[in-house]
Amino acid sequence: MSAWSSDEPVWPEDAVEVGRVLGAWGIKGWIKVQPFASDPQALFSSRRWFLQPPEKLPAAAAAAFPRLLKVTAAREQGDGVVASAQELPDRNAAEALKGARIFVSRASFPTAAEGEYYWVDLIGLEVVNREGIVLGTVTDLLATGPHSVLRVQPAETPAGMTALEAERLIPFVEAYVDQVDLAQKRITVDWGADY
Repeated sequence: MSAWSSDEPVWPEDAVEVGRVLGAWGIKGWIKVQPFASDPQALFSSRRWFLQPPEKLPAAAAAAFPRLLKVTAAREQGDGVVASAQELPDRNAAEALKGARIFVSRASFPTAAEGEYYWVDLIGLEVVNREGIVLGTVTDLLATGPHSVLRVQPAETPAGMTALEAERLIPFVEAYVDQVDLAQKRITVDWGADY
């Protein structure tokens, strides 16, 4: 494996972390990947995976770590994804990537269906209720099985409360979410300011 050379593409500004390398898969240089989404389409949508080395990798090894994989094949395998890349000729090369963080350009994600959203697009949006009261900003989402839940943090934590106590958890379902306007960076909800 070679260090990141200047002729390789620049790290995308819209890079989104989509998975982590678990280790080698088989003997021909394939890797096993843990996708961060239940539907790993973001991994399949791009043939260019950008890598960050594992956090505990020594500096010398990190300097020689590949920053890009040109994926030649990828498929679901059990509860993960397996992939091969031009830069991985054998099992040793694949094993050396264990723990690497995988990023792809957000622009390469498949187009979401009408009424569906990627979590990464919802984080940072302002949440207002039907009365126009700003409830806060989406800081994260929680997967609860049947639906997701917005974690909404107010701009200011009320006196006598911790940030966690001030956080609102709003189910991301049609019964409570009136509109998602990505262009305006706003989600309108049927949710009282005193909930």
